[in-house]
Amino acid sequence: MAITISKVSKNGSALNVEWSDGEVSNFNYMWLRDNCPTAHDKDSRHRMFNILESSQEINPKKYNVNEDGKLEIEWSEGDHTSYYDPKWLRENCYTIKNKTKYISPYHLWDNSLQNDIKSIYIDHDEIISSDEGLIKWLDLLHNKGIAIVKNAPIEKNSAFPVLNRISHTRETFFKTPFEVINIPKPNNSAYTAHGLRNHMDLPWFELPPGYQFLHCLINAAKGGDSSAVDGFAVADYLKNNEKEIFETLVNIPLKFRDKDYTQESHRSFHAPAITLTKDGDYNDIRFSVATMDTLDCHPDIMEKVYKAHHRFGNLLHEYKFVVKFRLEPGDIFSFNNRRILHGRTAFDPNSGHRHLQGYYMDRDEILGRINYLKK
Repeated sequence: MAITISKVSKNGSALNVEWSDGEVSNFNYMWLRDNCPTAHDKDSRHRMFNILESSQEINPKKYNVNEDGKLEIEWSEGDHTSYYDPKWLRENCYTIKNKTKYISPYHLWDNSLQNDIKSIYIDHDEIISSDEGLIKWLDLLHNKGIAIVKNAPIEKNSAFPVLNRISHTRETFFKTPFEVINIPKPNNSAYTAHGLRNHMDLPWFELPPGYQFLHCLINAAKGGDSSAVDGFAVADYLKNNEKEIFETLVNIPLKFRDKDYTQESHRSFHAPAITLTKDGDYNDIRFSVATMDTLDCHPDIMEKVYKAHHRFGNLLHEYKFVVKFRLEPGDIFSFNNRRILHGRTAFDPNSGHRHLQGYYMDRDEILGRINYLKK
């Protein structure tokens, strides 16, 4: 049964709307005028009405529930009447939304995922051939932050078709795709045979890429096994068990810097290791021992900052949080770059070739695509 408006009354600078199911909403006058259905262009859906041209004293001169069940308001200025559909009002009611307990979409995980690693597998052709397969992949990427696409082609640049099922990739100075191979005089430690500690890519960017895709073409070298850790799960552990460490990581910025000798521009950025959303959920994990720059925080807190950084970094490598696996040719290791930290063991370049191709994509593309498909 549709929920209807039972009663409307003034309450200071807002209208109280009582609903047929007993709920009560409080709608600010400026909010109502700003969101009048006629405020938006019918084609572009962009707001055309300029609330800045209204006075701050704007209010309903007359209001009622009309015979169609809509809230009808004749405004005190502008010679305008607005009609609000009750379904739209209820769906956008900030009173009720702010009373509702927030439920995180994230499924946090730890080393127990190791025993169920196939739960994050999805076949390449399933994604290519159906929206259901694409949604499954996107759900894994959004909820768990990690997925491994199996049985992809192993030719160079062959990940583009499956990635373009989501959207366009993000170009960086590494080019697209970037070649993860052992090269002479490397400008990044990824292009060596060294082991890599768990890290995020490009932490010195103001907005690091949201997702990363590492497409394995060849992995014949001895060593070079991959690792991953859910940074949100580690942050959650600290929040619940080591509050002072957690607060330090949330509130005090670290400094990151691009040290690539081939670049003609310098990139440096300050940001906390853990950032939160407006709902207090986890938003970003920014951590990389290799590219953290010389810290410049206040001397009175330097010891506290290093203590927190040391603790966080060690937990991000602790057995109980980390999963390890070996990428096979045709695997695409896909993950939220601002949540899942990744690394690898050292490998012997003389024992065989190892070649991955890397791609980036912004988080907006993943969220936008999944929301579109589910609607």
